[in-house]
Amino acid sequence: MSKAFMDKDFLLHSETAKTLYHQHAAKMPIIDYHCHIDPMEIYEDKVFSSLSEVWLGGDHYKWRAMRSNGVPESKITGKDSTPYEKFEQWARTLPRLVGNPLYHWTHLELQRYFDVQEPLSPDNMKEVWDKANSLLPTLSARQIIKQSKVKAICTTDDPADDLKWHKLLRDDKNMDCKVYPAFRPDKVLNIEKPGYLDYIRKLSMSSDVEITSFESLTHALEKRLNYFESLGCRAADHGLDYIMYNTGHEARDVMAKALKGEAVSQEEADAYKTQLMVFLSQEYRKRGIVMQLHYGAVRNNNPAAFKALGPDTGFDAIWGKADSGRNLGLLMGSMEQSGGLPRTIIYSLNPTDNAQIAAMIGCFQSDEVPGKIQHGSAWWFNDTKRGMQEQIANLADFSVLANFIGMLTDSRSFLSYTRHEYFRRILCQLLADWVDGGEYPRDMAFLGKMVEDICYNNTVNYFNMEGLE
Repeated sequence: MSKAFMDKDFLLHSETAKTLYHQHAAKMPIIDYHCHIDPMEIYEDKVFSSLSEVWLGGDHYKWRAMRSNGVPESKITGKDSTPYEKFEQWARTLPRLVGNPLYHWTHLELQRYFDVQEPLSPDNMKEVWDKANSLLPTLSARQIIKQSKVKAICTTDDPADDLKWHKLLRDDKNMDCKVYPAFRPDKVLNIEKPGYLDYIRKLSMSSDVEITSFESLTHALEKRLNYFESLGCRAADHGLDYIMYNTGHEARDVMAKALKGEAVSQEEADAYKTQLMVFLSQEYRKRGIVMQLHYGAVRNNNPAAFKALGPDTGFDAIWGKADSGRNLGLLMGSMEQSGGLPRTIIYSLNPTDNAQIAAMIGCFQSDEVPGKIQHGSAWWFNDTKRGMQEQIANLADFSVLANFIGMLTDSRSFLSYTRHEYFRRILCQLLADWVDGGEYPRDMAFLGKMVEDICYNNTVNYFNMEGLE
């Protein structure tokens, strides 16, 4: 007998899994410790004009799927197509996405926020459109956050940002959820890429430091970190193309070349980035800021599309580097030797790196906090059902799964909090498989506490967020 479509026991195939999810995972709040939500939209409590805006605006996951289904770009990102025409194309694409997490995420969002229980298809798309749009005025940004039981959000912010909206949110007595800035210094690291000198001038202005050398650059970054810290910054994030490690050049010499407008080789850039990352790691450690390393994306692969649409529009893919594990060890070892690693989360976009990361984190753990060095949750192309299962299983194989800090959205969409539910259901079923297979004792009290910890409590402790209401 087949199961009902995405019912309350979706992805839960045993009584053990159902108990772990319904009695433990489902009740836990959410901490979204890495996302790309705009803090202005939270402060202004944005109300969305249509289902297309909240669902399809900026969502390159869905854009890629529609392109793969032969939908013309004019009806995906085009300015001349109407919101309904874009939604129509998504509704026609969706039934073809069997096995794709977008199929599950879409229907979880329809169920949780719009009470639409039936599958979306061309046959019912007008009814779904009308029902969802009738509810949107009551689903403002803050209402979605509250309904989703989100207690804290870490956005992604440039070091030169004035953090205006974070200051307003901090002082807003009506804001139930904490919204913290996260330090993202990618532009100051990318010395070999176009726009570096323009960015250095911008950072000089925001820090009130004339940046004329590597030493003055580090002074400017210290000042900006102090400012971020004053507004509750708990995390820093680094989007690296790959893990670099090079000590063949001095960062001060490389930067001196760049400041004179001279070309910098990739080898020189890697040396500069290595030394700057070691410096930043020590600044994070002093302040108790968690360092996140995201790597393994090869970006903007379609030059014509990049010219037409710009970055982050669905033309990135997975990069594999044979020496990433070796360089990761060397980089972390240098950070440890320079004064100690901060709490660190490591994510690779290449799923073949899972075991490599899970093994590496065991080389740098300490008694500062359980799971001080984390293997980050399945990210981007990997946050599928299979990708999550493999990341969790690899972490269990090599480390202490009970100390895992769980899921994040890494999203620009307010409706993406259902990804936490998706992860939690997968986690509970995987644990149940081990229990029901006789590989772990049926101690439901202990297992239930473990699930609650992975879903929420470990994250509170790891990011020093004690006291959240």
